Amino acid sequence: MPTKQKTIRKLRAILSADVKGYSLLMADNELATIATLKSYRQKMTFLIQQHQGRVVDSPGDNILAEFASAVDAVKCAVKIQEELKERNAELSEGRKMQFRIGINIGDVVQDADRIYGDGVNVAARIEGLAEPGGICISRGVCDHVKKKLELGFEYLGEHAVKNISEPVRVYKVLTSPEAVGRIIGERKAIPKHRRKFFFAASVMVILGITAAILWNLYFRPPPIEVASVEKMAYPLPDKPSIAVLPFDNLSGSPEDEFIADGISESIITALSKTPSMFVIARNSTFTYKDKPTKVQKIAEDLGVQYVLEGSLQKSKDQLRINAQLIDAINGNHLWAEKYDRNLRFLVFTASK
Repeated sequence: MPTKQKTIRKLRAILSADVKGYSLLMADNELATIATLKSYRQKMTFLIQQHQGRVVDSPGDNILAEFASAVDAVKCAVKIQEELKERNAELSEGRKMQFRIGINIGDVVQDADRIYGDGVNVAARIEGLAEPGGICISRGVCDHVKKKLELGFEYLGEHAVKNISEPVRVYKVLTSPEAVGRIIGERKAIPKHRRKFFFAASVMVILGITAAILWNLYFRPPPIEVASVEKMAYPLPDKPSIAVLPFDNLSGSPEDEFIADGISESIITALSKTPSMFVIARNSTFTYKDKPTKVQKIAEDLGVQYVLEGSLQKSKDQLRINAQLIDAINGNHLWAEKYDRNLRFLVFTASK
């Protein structure tokens, strides 16, 4: 009677990579594409082995590898993208071969040289969220490497992935020097008394927004267009649409950054509860954080008419919030207001 083979389980960092637009490259020139793929795959295999990893499988344009360390997996992925970027610089625009890379950490089942399990499936799904030439990682990987590597990360939100029961929190790896040590866009847990404070501060802004939009809709004559409805990435909704941008932190301290983000998020949450308004989600508007982008371009990218922008400045216990509402289509500053408040008094009042 044959002996039952024992199941081998192990915790591994899984790297999944594939070529963006591989079918188009093959349709254009099969032989050249195959030659480039072989060359790139050999280089990737060498780098994976150099970082103590193992290539598990390489069907078609995909490469699947495992590492005992999440740090080694991410270091390898960064090195792969750097090397391939240099090689692509030598190719014409239509022949560049860019890989997307996704990395997850999870429990896998080993069967001979193959590995199986949700950990592998999630890595493949995360890879599909990466930009060409980019790297995306799961929350577990981010937790393991964020204090060990000279990198930054951008939180891309929770994503429902096929055949996985729970949403996956995904982060984009940032390699620029100014991003090192930062996690952009990640929402922190807000203490109860601060949530009440953010709500109190945002209510003041929301009242002004609502009054300004109603006045603009029914009383103000439309001036010259600025943002183009025809250029909008999405059809303009049939009800007032607004994007609330991250408030600028003029004070500069990390604690004030937390307050500025909290106020922006509270305004978005409160406006979202109004059925008569179309409000852009936080994950979309916070991609513009710390980026000098024109209001016209933001309106066209997100498909909205109104944009709210503002700033926060704190000095000791004094808090100043500036906000302005812009009609991007008609080019009007509909409303602007400045709020000066005592932070200690507001927190004390909100906590009652």
